[in-house]
Parts: sequence; C-alpha cells; structure tokens
Amino acid sequence: MITLRINGETHPFPAPLSITDLLTVLDLTGKRVAVEKNGEIVPKSQHAQVMAGDGDHLEIVVAVGGG
Repeated sequence: MITLRINGETHPFPAPLSITDLLTVLDLTGKRVAVEKNGEIVPKSQHAQVMAGDGDHLEIVVAVGGG
C-alpha cells in the first residue's frame, strides 16, 4: 500500500503506478493535463515511464477550454 498526495489530498493505492496508470485510475485519460511530481514537471512523453511511489506529491491540472 502506498500513499500519494494529489492536489493537496491524500489518496491510498495498492502499489506504485506510472503517471499514465494514475491518470487512468483518476478518469483523466484523453484529457489535456499537466502533471508535476515533487515539484518537477513530468513531460507527457514520459508519463508511461515515470512512476509515482509512496509519499510522492503530485499536482494535476486539467486544461479547460471555453470563451
């Protein structure tokens, strides 16, 4: 069991997971998002390789269009 802090809230997960898998679990697949892990931006091209593990702090911002 791991604990991630996402946008200021603590969330438990059964195991470490990639940013891609995390976005899937959070139902954000296909949305335009920016992800920051422990103060560092994670480029979209690296979402599948970068793992989120116990104690990591993530900020996830979803782009919203409109006018």
